[in-house]
Parts: sequence; structure tokens; C-alpha cells
Amino acid sequence: MTRIALLIAMTLSLSACEQVALMTTAPKKPAISKGQLTKTATHQFWQSLHQGHYQRLPQSIHLLTAAYLKNPNDPNLAAYLGFAHIWKITERQREQGIPPTITDHMILAKFYFNQAVALNPSDARLQGFLGVSELATGKIFADEREQVRGYFQLKYAIHQWPAFNYFTAGYPMTMLDAQSPYFKQALAWQWDTLDVCAGTTVNRNNPDFAPYMKLETQTGKARACWNSWIAPHNFEGFFMNMGDMLVKQGNWPTAIKIYKNARLSKNYQSWPYRHMLEKRIQHARENVKYFQENNQHAADKVIMFNSGYGCVVCHQQ
Repeated sequence: MTRIALLIAMTLSLSACEQVALMTTAPKKPAISKGQLTKTATHQFWQSLHQGHYQRLPQSIHLLTAAYLKNPNDPNLAAYLGFAHIWKITERQREQGIPPTITDHMILAKFYFNQAVALNPSDARLQGFLGVSELATGKIFADEREQVRGYFQLKYAIHQWPAFNYFTAGYPMTMLDAQSPYFKQALAWQWDTLDVCAGTTVNRNNPDFAPYMKLETQTGKARACWNSWIAPHNFEGFFMNMGDMLVKQGNWPTAIKIYKNARLSKNYQSWPYRHMLEKRIQHARENVKYFQENNQHAADKVIMFNSGYGCVVCHQQ
């Protein structure tokens, strides 16, 4: 046997040994924690999110991490940590100077969503957030393979729960160039969300959602179309984001019609960000150039994702 042939044989042998070792090693098994630390960490996280207290995130992350290290098989804790780290980087405009280390939060989000999916693979929401974190880390570090991996992970998540993951998949793509094929795909996914939620094809020229408000539900997969305890203003936030995307595309007349659908929510008057939306309606035409620039302006002059309130618009009570 030649030296090259011997090296190939040894490599194949080691590879086979690795595969056997992995196949015979038991994976992590989910175990929900009911301890006091878990309860305290979870309560503080939701309280901070629902009150829009971004400044409390470091403490929430501290408590959730401590709880997870004590209970590393809890998929809920892993998911909450993923959400917390994504919240931290998404609303980074609130920081007093954004450090380069802010990107560490996306790395950590990806790790924790990987853990959450491994422990609870049937939750399509986690599949979607894993795809988002993969896509984002690929974009941050110019890793095209990671971006492709994230894109197809999102496609899988959409197949599992369209009403939820069409939005999840498209939301981070709103910061791409308006002529980007991925931006156009993301906008198409928002129209798909409306169709899924309405149970029919919504008129693209006059997208009045009023006829479909009777479909509101808190059960089944259609619940993702409406407000809930988790996201008290999900409905309003969806239409703000979709309107922003249409403005960025240059289609500001349709954007105004989309924005106005947010007013159909019975919770609209209690929405902390309704004034931000009303300004968007007033200034939709002039916002086209601001949204397309992707520069840092006041929250009224940038797309929702880059406003500094990209998570709490939907989640703050």
C-alpha cells in the first residue's frame, strides 16, 4: 500500500469512527425547569419586554444565563436567551455608542436557538428564529454559506408555520437594498402572510383588512395573525413594518393603506407606538428617500427594524 493510499484509508477509518461515536452518544433530552431561579429569570424577562425596558436587558440576560447553566436541558430557557440576545442587537440604536462587540449577541442568539431547536424541534417558531440568527451571522461575517443555510432554514420554518414565519423570515431582510431580490422576496412574504390570515388573496391595490377582522382567534396556527399575551400589538406592528417595506420600495400610496389597517385593532389606542405610525402615514411620500438611504435618522425616518424599537413595537404592552 502506498503512503497516499494509507493516509486515505486512515482518514476514512477515523471518519467512520467519528460517525459511530456520534451515533452511539445520547443527545440532550429536554427537561423543563420549575425552580425558583427559572421562575424569577423568566418573569423578569417578560416584564422587561412587555414594559419596553431595554435598559434592563443585561440583568435579564444575567438571570436567564444563570438559570440555563443550572438547567441546560430546558428548551424554554434556551429560547428566552436567544430572544434576549436578538432583542439586544436589534434595538442597539438605543445604546450610547454602539460597540463592535454588539455582534456577540447574534452569535449567542444563534447558539441558544440551536440548543432550543435541538431540545424542541417541533416548535416552528424556534425553527424560524434559528434561521434568522443564521442569516444574520452570515451577513455580519460575510459568510455566504451561512447566509444560504439560514435562508433555507427559514424556508423550512415557513413550511411548518406560514402565518408565523413569513413575517419572521422577512423582517430582518427589510434593511437590505430595496432592489435586492431578497428584499423583494421578503415583501412578497408579507403579502403571503395577509393571504394566509385572510384565507383568500388580499387585493394588492386596495389591501383593506377590515372584512377579515371577524376571523380573529387566539387558538391554532391562525393566532399568529393577531394580538396575544406574548405580543400585545403584533397586529399593529405587522402593518407598520409592511408599510415601511412598501415605502422603501417606493410604493407609498399602497403603504398608506397598509399602515391604516393597524387602526383596525381594538387595542390600537393603547399601543405605545401609534404616534410613530401616524407620522408615517403623514410623511409616507417623503420617507421613501429616507428609508432607501438606510442611514441613521430619528425613529420616524428609518424602517421599523432600524428604529431602536424593532422588538417592542409588537411586544410592549
